[in-house]
Amino acid sequence: MTQTPAPALATTPAQPPQSIPQQAFDWYDEYAHGLIDRRTFMNRLMSLSATGIAMGTLTAALMPNYAEAEQVSFNDPDIKATYTRFPSPRGHGEGQGYLVVPTNLEGQAPVVLVIHENRGLNPYIEDVARRLAKAGFIAFAPDALYPLGGYPGNDDEGRSMQGSLDSAKMEADFMAAAEFLKNHEASTGKLGAVGFCYGGYVVNMLAASMPEQLNAGVPFYGTPAKADIRDQVKAPLMLQFAELDNRVNATWPDYEATLKANGVDYTAHIYPDTNHGFHNDSTARYDEAAAELAWERTLAFFNTHLG
Repeated sequence: MTQTPAPALATTPAQPPQSIPQQAFDWYDEYAHGLIDRRTFMNRLMSLSATGIAMGTLTAALMPNYAEAEQVSFNDPDIKATYTRFPSPRGHGEGQGYLVVPTNLEGQAPVVLVIHENRGLNPYIEDVARRLAKAGFIAFAPDALYPLGGYPGNDDEGRSMQGSLDSAKMEADFMAAAEFLKNHEASTGKLGAVGFCYGGYVVNMLAASMPEQLNAGVPFYGTPAKADIRDQVKAPLMLQFAELDNRVNATWPDYEATLKANGVDYTAHIYPDTNHGFHNDSTARYDEAAAELAWERTLAFFNTHLG
């Protein structure tokens, strides 16, 4: 069980544009996680625009541009992607997700559940699923917003929709998606999960709620499962943290103490000078060097524990 900082990188990590102060990224994190409303967020940005930073520069840096987030095309000949439904009797009755399978698959392959942030199945998460399939895994990315018609095409509306859902039913939908994927006809039965932000929390929740079914988990900047179940975690974990993410990082010491006490095989990486969301390549929070290193570690971790 080790906790290590990210080693020095050959490439200097990308930093927020010099014209965008760190507090703007902190405010966006508060807004994106419901700690402040949109009006408060925009008013704070306006206070920065009064210092000479154009409002358009601020919003362009902070809001996602999904046209920049595609690393693997949905037309890539090495993968086949479809939207697939699955039963969720303890959740909303039925769910739907984005299933991506390697086209050269012969026999079976390990499977990885990909879990989105607090705004539904957006193009960035779909691309992450395609990246996994390109690497030889069967990937499935459920959309928590399916009961409401699915991801609406913009994050603000998606965030509001997800916030309106019953959290227990939503978590049950993700557990049902995990069971569906683990039992897929092309699955080896080895199940991994990777998630980002809210999805990182869901990975931790699945590790605690489904300790016998989950074989490996990689939460990116996710908070731990509820205190009354987190001591049930058994699966190996690789936890990815952003150094500047004070909100999530404050939850780590207690969670780490629980993992240590229960002998869980875990590794935690803290990426220097990065913000919450550093893996998301659709915003200025993206840190290319850290994101690529974290992704290389993620794939290696799944290859080790899923086979």
